[in-house]
Amino acid sequence: MYIGDTDNGSGLHHMLFEVVDNAINEALAGHCSCVEVALNAGGSVTVRYNGRGIPTDTHPSEDISAAEFILTRLHGAAGVFSQDTLNVPSLLHGVGIAVVNALSKVLDLRIWRNGKEYFMRCRMGEPDAPIAVVGTADQSSGNWRRGTEITFLPSSKIFTKTEFDFITIEYRLRGLAYLNAGATIALSDRRGSENKEVVLDL
Repeated sequence: MYIGDTDNGSGLHHMLFEVVDNAINEALAGHCSCVEVALNAGGSVTVRYNGRGIPTDTHPSEDISAAEFILTRLHGAAGVFSQDTLNVPSLLHGVGIAVVNALSKVLDLRIWRNGKEYFMRCRMGEPDAPIAVVGTADQSSGNWRRGTEITFLPSSKIFTKTEFDFITIEYRLRGLAYLNAGATIALSDRRGSENKEVVLDL
């Protein structure tokens, strides 16, 4: 994955767009109807989408979860999953997400899948601990029944510019909305005293 310039902001935004593209690809595959992007106070950004959820079962050739493999290996989506899991490497969770993780001071992964809520935190690409069940994915309790949420804080040791630009992101998302169909994108800016939000239909 080409990350772009680490000084002028292009690489910073490329990280975000890599995560967003995973969500859009889930929508194109017919498995996602809602994508939420939020710029958070403190400099992090969250992408949440109600796709199938990154697989959490044990990787067939590694003694770690599939989610950890995808986040920490450059070939995390090498077509090793079958049936309803993420088995289309050209579409879903490729090497880009591992690069995003490696370039983030902190990355939090939350997954809703198979009736459970999973969580894992990484720092500069390394997990604090294996992925763990932290709750249920009971839709009636207000949680998502299925999906993925990734929140990451770009490392200031790597990026000179670490502030996301709302207009740059909105422009990219509007382009995705124009070129694709099948889901709704919501972009919100939570960094000021009042939240700013735009909703785009794909």
